Formats: sequence, structure tokens, C-alpha cells
Amino acid sequence: MTARTLYYAPGACSLASHIALEETGRPFETVRLDLQAGDQRAPEYLAINERGRVPALSEEGWVLTENTALLRHIARSHPEAGLWPEALRQQAAADEWLGWLSTNHHPAFAHVRRAERYSADEAALAAIRARGADTYGDLCTMTEVRLSNGGWALGERYSVVDPYLLLFWIWGRSPALGFDMAGRFPAWTAHARAMAARPAVQRAFHREGLPLPA
Repeated sequence: MTARTLYYAPGACSLASHIALEETGRPFETVRLDLQAGDQRAPEYLAINERGRVPALSEEGWVLTENTALLRHIARSHPEAGLWPEALRQQAAADEWLGWLSTNHHPAFAHVRRAERYSADEAALAAIRARGADTYGDLCTMTEVRLSNGGWALGERYSVVDPYLLLFWIWGRSPALGFDMAGRFPAWTAHARAMAARPAVQRAFHREGLPLPA
């Protein structure tokens, strides 16, 4: 099997791909980056991913970036792990979920955590963060509705969508937002707790030094 190295930062969006790799049951290596220290801008990392972001997955010199691409690649590279559905409509539903989360939840959170990306005016940053938090809350409500029937993102079938969902639940409870996830989003919280019972999730959280959903 091809040797793989995942470049990640604790609690960053790379967590989803980290969990997916653990779910395959195949060996892989990890390189931890400290984003606060600027490791993502170091020449050594920019030689791997010129965008200076995580995650990045290296396979014998071939590098793939962007979380949704990594999730699909990991799942399709390990069909025996059952992380990607076979039925066309379920594949479409998985793509819908990945698109929904990556183009909505992720940018909304970036407005909270990285407001300076969206304005050079210091006076505007507080308003950007506040609007980002409101938007994230609205998006969480929509996601809660989609999960209200229980189970995994695709119903009874676990997939790489589920680690991605867990990521945004984790961000919701983070100090940047501080949402009462259990109180506001009980169905999503039930999903997060089910994720926490999976050994692959426990291994990834342990490596990253993160508290499991409780």
C-alpha cells in the first residue's frame, strides 16, 4: 500500500480527513503543524502545499489538498472500508453534504476566526465576526433539521460525510462561537456522541489532543 502522510493542525478542518484515514485501518504517518506559530507559512511546508493551509495528503511525492477532495480520495482508495456509497443517489447525497458544509459552514466560521481576511478596516472586524456567528447558527439549524431523523448523514450508512459533520459540530462548541450544541442542536449532538464511540475517532482525537463530544 502506498505510504501516506497527512499534514494537519489540531482542531482544524484537517480533523475530518484525519478521522477518515483512521477509519481505513491502513497505516499512515502524520505531521503536526502549529498554525499559531506560522508553520503553514514555513518554506518546508509551502514546498508541499503552496497555499499554506491544511490538510495536505502526500503519497510518494504526489500531493492532494482541499478537504472534500481528500475525503473522496480516501474513501475511494479503500472501498473495503465502506466509506463511500455505491448507489448513485447516495453518492449524490454524499456530494451534496460535502458541498453544503464546505461552501456554507466553513466560510461562515472563517468570518468569525479570520475576520481580517474580509476587511482591512479594524473597525469593521467586530461586525464581521458577529454576522459570521449569526450565519453559522442559522446554518447549524438547517443541518439540525437534516439530521432530525437520527442515524448517520446518509441514514443507516456511515460515510466520510460523518467526520466532516463532526468537525463543524466541534467548531460550534469552540471558544470562537461557544454555542450550546446539546441545547440548540440535540440531533446533531446525538450524531457527535455516536461519532465519539468510534475507535477511529478516538484515535484521531487522542493524537490531536482534543476532548471527545460528551
